[in-house]
Amino acid sequence: MPDLPGVNRATPPGPPPGPRDPGDAWAVGPDGTRAWGRFGAAGLLVDDGAGRVLLQHRVEWSHHGGTWGIPGGARHQGEDAVTGALRESAEEAGVPEDGIDLRHTAVLDLGFWTYTTVVGRASRPFEPIIADRESLELAWIPADQVDDLPLHPGFGASWPSLRAALPTTPHVVVDAANVVGSVPDGWWRDRPGAADRLVGGVTALAADGVPARDLDLPFARWWPRWTVVLEGEARLASAGSARGIDVVRAPGAGDDAIVAAADSARASGDAPVVVITADRELRSRVEALGAAVRGPSWLRDAFAS
Repeated sequence: MPDLPGVNRATPPGPPPGPRDPGDAWAVGPDGTRAWGRFGAAGLLVDDGAGRVLLQHRVEWSHHGGTWGIPGGARHQGEDAVTGALRESAEEAGVPEDGIDLRHTAVLDLGFWTYTTVVGRASRPFEPIIADRESLELAWIPADQVDDLPLHPGFGASWPSLRAALPTTPHVVVDAANVVGSVPDGWWRDRPGAADRLVGGVTALAADGVPARDLDLPFARWWPRWTVVLEGEARLASAGSARGIDVVRAPGAGDDAIVAAADSARASGDAPVVVITADRELRSRVEALGAAVRGPSWLRDAFAS
């Protein structure tokens, strides 16, 4: 093993104690195939935004011990995959849950068992800490050096497609006036309130993510960046920017602010950029920048799903 910056080798001795949750057990398929995690398993692949990913050198007594993979393990009973991956990475590597921006999930489904790779990016620098007895080492590994390591077979099989998607950052720009105006629900009586409700719905999507197919992207689910552009009286809405969401109050024409937001997203490397609007002229302007366009029903369907 070469000397690498950021390697933590302080491994406590011995295996962990016995099962602590009903999920800490083998799942057995119809043909006798066994996989760890009665309710499935999940792990976290996190990159630091500078071309490195956090990997775990697995302790010898573990399944495929001595190989390199990502922190993860069995999901607890009633636990969703994202929660499980964040919990396991915190327990095994000291990954701060509030320091990860979710990007996407990839699911391996064997029918009787699933493994979900949760992909995230560090929102602030942190150094991994061996927090239990399942790691020989933890290290930030440059992406172009990952293939030089003896990889866990499952991670090794998925790594090429995961690596190819690391730079992908979808960004959705919402024409709030067009979306709100697409449903005759009395929004004109309280434009700020209608804008607040829209931003609330987008906030929920920012937390839950959207199906990959809705963005024409691979894998299972993505967490895009969001920009919601408010104009006119809607600018008086109380909702403000939050994690993953930028609320823009257009100083002039809303269409100009939407085009500027799409152009800025593209210039920063975000892609695909998707603009939510039914306005034909605006569609032409943002498509000329290389953005895709979806109608308001796309967003309403996402709210309902």
